[in-house]
Order: sequence, then C-alpha cells, then structure tokens
Amino acid sequence: MKLKISYEKSKHWRHIQNKKVILTIYLVLRILVVATMVAQFFNGNYENVMLCVLTLVLFMLPSFCERRLHIDLPDTLEVIVLLFIFSAEILGEIQEFYILIPGWDTVLHTLNGFLCAAIGFSIVNILNEDKRTSMHLSPFYMAVTAFCFSMTIGVLWEFFEWGMDHLAGLDMQKDTVLTGFNTVMLDPQGRNVAYHVRNVTDTILVFADGSTMSMGLGGYLDIGLMDTMKDLLVNLIGAVVFSFFGYFYVKSKGKGKVARNFIPNVLEHPVNGAETPEKQEEK
Repeated sequence: MKLKISYEKSKHWRHIQNKKVILTIYLVLRILVVATMVAQFFNGNYENVMLCVLTLVLFMLPSFCERRLHIDLPDTLEVIVLLFIFSAEILGEIQEFYILIPGWDTVLHTLNGFLCAAIGFSIVNILNEDKRTSMHLSPFYMAVTAFCFSMTIGVLWEFFEWGMDHLAGLDMQKDTVLTGFNTVMLDPQGRNVAYHVRNVTDTILVFADGSTMSMGLGGYLDIGLMDTMKDLLVNLIGAVVFSFFGYFYVKSKGKGKVARNFIPNVLEHPVNGAETPEKQEEK
C-alpha cells in the first residue's frame, strides 16, 4: 500500500546522490562504463562507444524518476536496476557474456520479467491509492495487470530484436543448433502434414554461383525462433513470481517483505496554499 511520508521527510528525498551504498555502486559502475568507452574508442569500435553512452544515460533514470514523479525508489530496486543495465549492455553486449556464459541471456530475461511486473504493479498501486482517481482494483486484478504489463514489454522487446536483425543486420535473436525439426514444406504430397526431419548432423549452404559451404555446426541452424520463445517463457516466469508476491503484498496491506523492496513510495508534498510544518511551528 502507499506509505504516507510527512512533508518534513519529503523535503529530504532520498535521491541516488544521498544514498551512500547506491552512490558507491553508481560511481563504480560509471567508472567502469567510462573506462570501457575509452577502450572501445581507441579500438575503433564506435558502435560500442554509443552503447556506453546509452548505458550512462540509462543510469540516470532512477534518479530522474524520483525527482519527476515525486517517489522514493526502494534501495533494493535501484541497485538491481543499475546492475541489470550494466549486465545487459556492458557485460552482455560489449564483453560478449551472452556468448561466453551459457544462460546469461536467460537470467537477464527472467529478471526483466520480474522487474517489469514490479513496475506495472507499482503504477496500478499508485493509481489505486490516489484519491483523485476512481480506479480501485482488487489484489487479484492488480496482480493480473502487473503480469500483462510485464509480458507486453517482453513481446515489444522481441519485436525490437527482430526489427534490428532484419533492418540493421544484427543478430540479437541468437540462433540455436537443432538436430531435428518438423515442417509441412517437405511433405511429398504438398499437404498440410508435418514432415519429421531427424538426426541432422550438418547443414550445407548452396550459393547462387554454385559454390557450397558446410556450416559444421553439428545440426540445423534455427534463426531466432527458439531464442525468442525461451526469452518469453522465462519472462513469463519472472512476471508470475512478482505478481504472486504483489498479490499478497496488497492482501497484507503492505506487509509483504519481498514486494516491499520493489514498490516505490509516493512522497507527500503540501497542496498549494496549505501551510508547511515549518510555517505552523513559526506561529
């Protein structure tokens, strides 16, 4: 539930600059990003330089949201968001952890599903508690909304990956080597009947000039489908987990220990014309 914070405390908003632990993490990550950016510049990898610039901009989002939305982000949420951005952009893309460490992409997509559900839940929770709105969703529908919000973000991200692969010539939807697949395109009679291909050990490319090249991957190369479905599946798992905690957070009237670390607090500030505690004390 939305926690009430007095005006006396609200003037001391705990932005990222005033939180010692978060400030330390923030500075360390920025130094690492700047060092990476300098190294990539001298190596001539200008695309990675822009990725570093984007990372530095994204690092400012938590503090920006606190100031603009008059909310206080839980320390746990801020730390995880910062580490998530660094892990995805710097470690995943530039340091190639997506390729070097099996499951790196899976872990991040699971965490993304969890965090996006937390964001969706927080938005609904704030509107639910705002007296200026007439929206009063039950805990169950708040959890469902959080889940749908997270899955929508996950789907939109997969659209983005597909678009970048086809328009910019990237490979964001990573490929998977399969030893078998099913397709109606190979049915001898041309019917809508699945033809089962099994025990594929290699794929040979035949180019327009007649030359051939064995891929030597030990199977058939799936171009992104398996990766996309796996990403959406783990996103779903992350969304379900937080929606579960969020449901009981509302049912217990804000006593949930897990969800509390991911749901922002709305800061109270005086209404126009109202007297602040300081002015009342002066009288």
